[in-house]
Amino acid sequence: MRLRQTATVFARELASYFTTPVAYVLIIIFLAATSAFTFYVGGFFQRGQADLSSFFLFHPWLYLFLVPAVAMRLWSEERRSGTIELLSTLPVGSFPLVLGKFLAAWVFCGIALLLTFPIWITVNWLGDPDNGVIVMGYLGSWLVAGCFLSLGSCMSAVSKNQVVAFVLGAALCFLFLMSGVEMVLAAFRAWAPDFLVDLVASFSLITHFMALSKGSLPLTSAVFLLTLIGTALFVNKLLVDLKKAG
Repeated sequence: MRLRQTATVFARELASYFTTPVAYVLIIIFLAATSAFTFYVGGFFQRGQADLSSFFLFHPWLYLFLVPAVAMRLWSEERRSGTIELLSTLPVGSFPLVLGKFLAAWVFCGIALLLTFPIWITVNWLGDPDNGVIVMGYLGSWLVAGCFLSLGSCMSAVSKNQVVAFVLGAALCFLFLMSGVEMVLAAFRAWAPDFLVDLVASFSLITHFMALSKGSLPLTSAVFLLTLIGTALFVNKLLVDLKKAG
């Protein structure tokens, strides 16, 4: 029953993305930005290597702005328009709603990611890349997008203002990116014990994503990314229940 409810919400939400120009604008911005960073900032041709490391390198930073923009409307719009009260009267549980909305947004992000396939074709045309590594890079990129999306969805449930939801979502994602940056870790090393520094570094999405983009699949990285998504969705459900009760 819950699976059917989730599928219904998923189909409705995914279809709604393509009824407004906003989705197409976001996809075009993502494709233009990935191309610019890959070919110009990343020096794709100057590197002389048949791989997509310059393509994947900037994905977490691009997602920092684009994914919260996708997530901000998930619950803020329901609260602003008052339809969240209507949803509370429907025979649909909170978790199918949360999961259906998340999966639709995640598939939308996946479609945007897949539309970068011309870059993959280009590198195969120019050389002989390890396509297994590239597939792992795409998988890692999609998982990181899912993490950002689940965090952004939580923040969308906090505020009925989409701009506030976007800022909160981007700020939370930024913390998960910066926790692995050497500058941040150096500040912790000045006063914190080693286990705390390692703990802070383990929360960095960049660290886990870079491991996947190099073609390996560390169990700890896969477990961390999936656990983060699951935890954020659980918190999202609690927030939705709280708002519906209020």
